[in-house]
Amino acid sequence: MLVEGAMTGQHQSPFKGSSVEFVEHRQYSQGDEIRHIDWRAYGKTGRYYIKEFEEETNLQAYLIVDASGSMAYGESTATKFEYARVLAGSLGYLLTTQRDAVGLVTFDNQIRDRLEPSTHPKGFQQIASLLTERTPGKETGMGPMFHRLIPTLRRRSLVILISDLFDDPATLQTTLQQFRRHRHDVVLIQVVAPEEVEFPFDKPTQFRNLELPEDRILVDPHRLRKLYLEQFQAFQQQLRDIAARNSYDLLQVTTAEPFQLVLGRYLTSRKQGKRT
Repeated sequence: MLVEGAMTGQHQSPFKGSSVEFVEHRQYSQGDEIRHIDWRAYGKTGRYYIKEFEEETNLQAYLIVDASGSMAYGESTATKFEYARVLAGSLGYLLTTQRDAVGLVTFDNQIRDRLEPSTHPKGFQQIASLLTERTPGKETGMGPMFHRLIPTLRRRSLVILISDLFDDPATLQTTLQQFRRHRHDVVLIQVVAPEEVEFPFDKPTQFRNLELPEDRILVDPHRLRKLYLEQFQAFQQQLRDIAARNSYDLLQVTTAEPFQLVLGRYLTSRKQGKRT
Protein backbone atom coordinates (compact mmCIF):
# COMPACT_ATOMS: atom_id res chain seq x y z
CA MET A 1 0.00 0.00 0.00
CA LEU A 2 1.04 3.61 -0.43
CA VAL A 3 2.40 4.94 2.83
CA GLU A 4 3.43 8.32 4.16
CA GLY A 5 6.93 9.06 5.41
CA ALA A 6 9.97 11.25 5.20
CA MET A 7 12.99 9.04 4.64
CA THR A 8 14.20 6.66 1.99
CA GLY A 9 13.02 3.13 2.64
CA GLN A 10 11.24 0.13 1.18
CA HIS A 11 7.83 1.54 0.30
CA GLN A 12 6.25 3.68 -2.37
CA SER A 13 5.07 7.08 -1.19
CA PRO A 14 1.96 9.04 -2.26
CA PHE A 15 4.04 12.23 -2.30
CA LYS A 16 6.02 13.46 -5.31
CA GLY A 17 9.39 14.96 -4.44
CA SER A 18 13.12 14.59 -5.00
CA SER A 19 14.17 10.96 -5.24
CA VAL A 20 15.50 8.36 -7.63
CA GLU A 21 12.20 7.15 -9.09
CA PHE A 22 11.22 9.26 -12.12
CA VAL A 23 7.46 9.54 -12.70
CA GLU A 24 6.62 12.03 -15.46
CA HIS A 25 7.19 15.43 -17.05
CA ARG A 26 4.78 18.32 -16.68
CA GLN A 27 4.87 21.82 -18.05
CA TYR A 28 6.60 24.50 -16.01
CA SER A 29 4.28 26.72 -13.96
CA GLN A 30 5.11 30.03 -12.28
CA GLY A 31 6.51 29.30 -8.84
CA ASP A 32 8.13 25.96 -9.70
CA GLU A 33 11.77 25.61 -8.66
CA ILE A 34 14.20 26.16 -11.53
CA ARG A 35 16.39 23.28 -10.34
CA HIS A 36 13.64 20.82 -11.31
CA ILE A 37 13.58 21.94 -14.96
CA ASP A 38 14.63 19.25 -17.46
CA TRP A 39 17.12 21.20 -19.57
CA ARG A 40 17.53 18.38 -22.06
CA ALA A 41 13.81 18.51 -22.81
CA TYR A 42 14.11 22.31 -23.18
CA GLY A 43 16.97 21.89 -25.66
CA LYS A 44 14.86 19.55 -27.80
CA THR A 45 11.49 21.30 -27.61
CA GLY A 46 12.20 24.88 -26.59
CA ARG A 47 9.69 24.48 -23.75
CA TYR A 48 10.20 24.25 -20.02
CA TYR A 49 9.27 20.95 -18.39
CA ILE A 50 9.49 19.93 -14.75
CA LYS A 51 10.68 16.45 -13.84
CA GLU A 52 8.55 14.82 -11.14
CA PHE A 53 9.78 11.97 -8.99
CA GLU A 54 8.11 9.59 -6.60
CA GLU A 55 9.83 9.09 -3.29
CA GLU A 56 10.41 5.80 -1.62
CA THR A 57 9.82 6.23 2.07
CA ASN A 58 9.50 4.44 5.37
CA LEU A 59 6.41 2.74 6.68
CA GLN A 60 4.99 3.69 10.07
CA ALA A 61 3.76 0.69 12.05
CA TYR A 62 2.16 0.12 15.43
CA LEU A 63 2.45 -3.26 17.14
CA ILE A 64 -0.61 -3.52 19.39
CA VAL A 65 -0.40 -6.47 21.79
CA ASP A 66 -3.21 -7.77 23.99
CA ALA A 67 -1.99 -8.11 27.58
CA SER A 68 -5.35 -8.98 29.14
CA GLY A 69 -5.88 -11.86 31.54
CA SER A 70 -7.11 -14.32 28.91
CA MET A 71 -3.72 -14.10 27.20
CA ALA A 72 -2.13 -15.78 30.24
CA TYR A 73 -3.60 -19.16 29.26
CA GLY A 74 -1.16 -21.90 28.29
CA GLU A 75 -1.60 -25.57 29.09
CA SER A 76 0.48 -27.73 26.72
CA THR A 77 2.43 -24.86 25.13
CA ALA A 78 3.70 -21.38 25.92
CA THR A 79 1.02 -18.96 27.05
CA LYS A 80 -0.77 -16.93 24.41
CA PHE A 81 0.93 -13.78 25.68
CA GLU A 82 4.40 -15.35 25.50
CA TYR A 83 3.69 -16.40 21.92
CA ALA A 84 2.21 -12.99 21.05
CA ARG A 85 5.22 -11.07 22.31
CA VAL A 86 7.60 -13.27 20.31
CA LEU A 87 5.53 -12.53 17.19
CA ALA A 88 5.52 -8.82 18.03
CA GLY A 89 9.25 -8.79 18.71
CA SER A 90 9.99 -10.61 15.47
CA LEU A 91 7.88 -8.22 13.41
CA GLY A 92 9.41 -5.27 15.22
CA TYR A 93 12.90 -6.49 14.36
CA LEU A 94 12.04 -7.05 10.69
CA LEU A 95 10.46 -3.62 10.34
CA THR A 96 13.33 -1.92 12.15
CA THR A 97 15.98 -3.55 9.96
CA GLN A 98 14.31 -2.19 6.82
CA ARG A 99 14.39 1.28 8.40
CA ASP A 100 10.68 1.56 9.08
CA ALA A 101 9.28 3.48 12.04
CA VAL A 102 7.88 1.04 14.61
CA GLY A 103 5.92 1.70 17.79
CA LEU A 104 4.34 -0.48 20.47
CA VAL A 105 1.09 -0.46 22.44
CA THR A 106 0.12 -3.06 25.06
CA PHE A 107 -3.32 -3.08 26.62
CA ASP A 108 -5.86 -4.86 28.78
CA ASN A 109 -8.84 -2.67 29.73
CA GLN A 110 -6.59 0.35 29.22
CA ILE A 111 -3.27 1.18 27.62
CA ARG A 112 -0.39 -0.25 29.67
CA ASP A 113 2.61 0.64 27.50
CA ARG A 114 2.96 3.05 24.62
CA LEU A 115 6.03 3.69 22.53
CA GLU A 116 5.66 6.02 19.56
CA PRO A 117 6.98 4.85 16.16
CA SER A 118 10.64 5.57 15.68
CA THR A 119 13.44 4.65 13.31
CA HIS A 120 16.04 5.16 16.05
CA PRO A 121 18.51 2.23 16.27
CA LYS A 122 17.57 1.71 19.92
CA GLY A 123 13.87 1.46 19.08
CA PHE A 124 13.86 -2.31 18.85
CA GLN A 125 15.63 -2.67 22.21
CA GLN A 126 12.93 -0.51 23.79
CA ILE A 127 10.19 -2.62 22.22
CA ALA A 128 11.84 -5.85 23.38
CA SER A 129 12.30 -4.48 26.89
CA LEU A 130 8.66 -3.44 27.24
CA LEU A 131 7.42 -6.79 25.91
CA THR A 132 9.70 -8.66 28.32
CA GLU A 133 8.58 -6.69 31.36
CA ARG A 134 4.84 -6.73 30.60
CA THR A 135 2.66 -9.44 32.17
CA PRO A 136 -1.02 -10.17 31.44
CA GLY A 137 -3.32 -8.06 33.57
CA LYS A 138 -7.04 -7.44 33.83
CA GLU A 139 -10.06 -8.08 31.62
CA THR A 140 -10.19 -6.88 28.03
CA GLY A 141 -11.78 -3.52 27.29
CA MET A 142 -11.13 -3.48 23.56
CA GLY A 143 -13.96 -1.18 22.46
CA PRO A 144 -13.48 1.76 24.86
CA MET A 145 -9.69 1.41 24.77
CA PHE A 146 -9.49 1.61 20.96
CA HIS A 147 -12.02 4.43 20.91
CA ARG A 148 -9.50 6.48 22.89
CA LEU A 149 -6.40 5.17 21.10
CA ILE A 150 -7.26 5.41 17.39
CA PRO A 151 -7.60 9.23 17.15
CA THR A 152 -4.13 9.59 18.69
CA LEU A 153 -2.29 7.43 16.14
CA ARG A 154 -0.01 9.66 14.12
CA ARG A 155 -0.93 9.69 10.41
CA ARG A 156 -1.88 6.69 8.30
CA SER A 157 -0.15 3.56 9.59
CA LEU A 158 0.13 -0.18 9.41
CA VAL A 159 -1.51 -1.48 12.59
CA ILE A 160 -0.69 -5.04 13.65
CA LEU A 161 -3.08 -6.21 16.36
CA ILE A 162 -1.98 -9.40 18.14
CA SER A 163 -4.68 -10.81 20.42
CA ASP A 164 -6.92 -13.79 21.02
CA LEU A 165 -9.71 -11.42 19.89
CA PHE A 166 -12.03 -12.83 22.53
CA ASP A 167 -14.45 -9.96 22.53
CA ASP A 168 -17.94 -9.22 21.33
CA PRO A 169 -17.87 -9.46 17.49
CA ALA A 170 -20.05 -6.35 17.18
CA THR A 171 -17.52 -4.41 19.27
CA LEU A 172 -14.66 -5.66 17.10
CA GLN A 173 -16.55 -4.71 13.95
CA THR A 174 -17.07 -1.17 15.26
CA THR A 175 -13.40 -0.93 16.20
CA LEU A 176 -12.21 -1.99 12.75
CA GLN A 177 -14.54 0.51 11.14
CA GLN A 178 -12.84 3.23 13.21
CA PHE A 179 -9.46 2.12 11.84
CA ARG A 180 -10.92 2.24 8.33
CA ARG A 181 -12.24 5.78 8.81
CA HIS A 182 -8.74 6.88 9.82
CA ARG A 183 -7.31 5.10 6.73
CA HIS A 184 -5.09 2.65 8.61
CA ASP A 185 -4.09 -0.71 7.16
CA VAL A 186 -4.77 -3.40 9.77
CA VAL A 187 -3.39 -6.91 10.21
CA LEU A 188 -5.21 -9.06 12.77
CA ILE A 189 -3.19 -11.89 14.28
CA GLN A 190 -5.39 -14.10 16.43
CA VAL A 191 -3.42 -16.27 18.87
CA VAL A 192 -5.27 -19.13 20.56
CA ALA A 193 -4.21 -22.21 22.52
CA PRO A 194 -4.68 -25.71 21.03
CA GLU A 195 -7.05 -26.57 23.89
CA GLU A 196 -9.30 -23.68 22.87
CA VAL A 197 -9.53 -25.11 19.36
CA GLU A 198 -9.86 -28.81 20.19
CA PHE A 199 -11.41 -28.83 23.70
CA PRO A 200 -9.65 -32.13 24.60
CA PHE A 201 -10.87 -32.29 28.22
CA ASP A 202 -12.51 -35.58 29.20
CA LYS A 203 -12.86 -35.44 33.00
CA PRO A 204 -14.95 -33.16 35.22
CA THR A 205 -13.05 -29.89 35.04
CA GLN A 206 -13.21 -26.58 36.83
CA PHE A 207 -12.76 -23.66 34.46
CA ARG A 208 -11.55 -20.33 35.82
CA ASN A 209 -11.97 -16.96 34.15
CA LEU A 210 -8.42 -15.59 33.83
CA GLU A 211 -9.76 -12.04 33.64
CA LEU A 212 -12.03 -12.47 36.67
CA PRO A 213 -10.29 -15.13 38.84
CA GLU A 214 -13.20 -15.40 41.26
CA ASP A 215 -15.42 -16.55 38.38
CA ARG A 216 -15.22 -20.36 38.30
CA ILE A 217 -17.46 -23.15 37.02
CA LEU A 218 -17.31 -26.96 37.30
CA VAL A 219 -18.55 -28.75 34.18
CA ASP A 220 -18.72 -32.18 32.53
CA PRO A 221 -16.62 -31.70 29.33
CA HIS A 222 -18.41 -34.56 27.53
CA ARG A 223 -21.73 -32.73 27.73
CA LEU A 224 -20.20 -29.34 26.90
CA ARG A 225 -17.78 -30.28 24.11
CA LYS A 226 -20.16 -30.34 21.11
CA LEU A 227 -21.81 -27.03 22.00
CA TYR A 228 -18.46 -25.40 22.76
CA LEU A 229 -16.91 -26.45 19.44
CA GLU A 230 -19.94 -25.27 17.49
CA GLN A 231 -19.85 -21.87 19.16
CA PHE A 232 -16.08 -21.55 18.84
CA GLN A 233 -16.16 -22.32 15.10
CA ALA A 234 -19.05 -19.90 14.65
CA PHE A 235 -17.01 -17.20 16.43
CA GLN A 236 -13.97 -17.91 14.22
CA GLN A 237 -16.11 -17.57 11.12
CA GLN A 238 -17.50 -14.27 12.40
CA LEU A 239 -13.94 -12.98 12.72
CA ARG A 240 -13.16 -14.03 9.15
CA ASP A 241 -16.30 -12.31 7.89
CA ILE A 242 -15.49 -9.11 9.79
CA ALA A 243 -11.93 -9.03 8.43
CA ALA A 244 -13.19 -9.63 4.88
CA ARG A 245 -15.78 -6.85 5.11
CA ASN A 246 -13.06 -4.40 6.17
CA SER A 247 -10.44 -5.75 3.70
CA TYR A 248 -8.01 -6.54 6.51
CA ASP A 249 -5.66 -9.50 6.79
CA LEU A 250 -6.58 -12.07 9.45
CA LEU A 251 -4.00 -14.62 10.54
CA GLN A 252 -5.43 -17.27 12.89
CA VAL A 253 -2.73 -19.33 14.65
CA THR A 254 -2.31 -21.58 17.67
CA THR A 255 0.56 -21.52 20.12
CA ALA A 256 1.50 -25.03 18.96
CA GLU A 257 2.60 -23.70 15.55
CA PRO A 258 6.28 -22.65 15.19
CA PHE A 259 6.10 -18.87 15.03
CA GLN A 260 8.87 -18.59 12.43
CA LEU A 261 6.93 -20.77 9.98
CA VAL A 262 3.73 -18.82 10.62
CA LEU A 263 5.44 -15.49 9.94
CA GLY A 264 7.30 -16.86 6.93
CA ARG A 265 4.11 -18.02 5.24
CA TYR A 266 2.27 -14.81 6.01
CA LEU A 267 5.03 -12.44 4.88
CA THR A 268 5.44 -14.41 1.66
CA SER A 269 1.71 -14.17 0.90
CA ARG A 270 1.65 -10.44 1.72
CA LYS A 271 4.64 -9.77 -0.53
CA GLN A 272 2.78 -11.52 -3.35
CA GLY A 273 -0.22 -9.27 -2.75
CA LYS A 274 -2.52 -12.00 -1.44
CA ARG A 275 -5.02 -11.39 1.35
CA THR A 276 -5.30 -14.05 4.04
